[in-house]
Amino acid sequence: AITKSAQIPFSRWLPAAIAAPTPVRALVHSSTLVTAGVFLVFRFHYSLSLIPYFNKTLLIIAAVTIFIAGIAAIAECDIKKIIALSTLSQLGVIITSLGLGLTFLAFFHLITHALFKALLFLTAGSIIHYHHHSQDLRFMGNLSKSSPLSVSSLLLANLALCGTPFLAGFYSKDLIIEICLFNPSNFIVVLLFILATALTASYSIRFIVTVIWNNSNCIPF
Repeated sequence: AITKSAQIPFSRWLPAAIAAPTPVRALVHSSTLVTAGVFLVFRFHYSLSLIPYFNKTLLIIAAVTIFIAGIAAIAECDIKKIIALSTLSQLGVIITSLGLGLTFLAFFHLITHALFKALLFLTAGSIIHYHHHSQDLRFMGNLSKSSPLSVSSLLLANLALCGTPFLAGFYSKDLIIEICLFNPSNFIVVLLFILATALTASYSIRFIVTVIWNNSNCIPF
């Protein structure tokens, strides 16, 4: 399950597997391929949680994964790799909630994440098409005038990813963070989890600011 969901130390294959067409990735990497391992843990969580230190091990692995994915996404310039690392981060959030014993909340976040991440992938594919199939964030910018519908969809998906109030991510992600604060777990794990959530907001804002308000660096048609 840890390998399938690309958690540490098996997390390098997820950002590297961006060769597939973007609509295929929208389905595969948001709701089917990488979530198979999470769903396996969800189905057998009642039995597995009886094993000593199982939940604590899950919690530590997931917290480290979220933090490392957030740091990697901050420095990344490939638009599809940023979204792949974001998927890795959200899988870590789901496994963290499983480690805290919140099985149904983990499943709820799995569903909401699949919806807004698929939207994010599809809008990213549309933006890549506008830029002569270039995936480099440094060549993008000023899309609010040329493609308002794609940018609006991208903005909504990114705000949901950040956990903005009254959007999909808010009802699951913020509740997981709140219960994590009240859970008698290690302070370092809680701190890593909160820092990783802040990093998610950071790279999402960087993504949006670059795409919408940055000067356009793309070669014109």
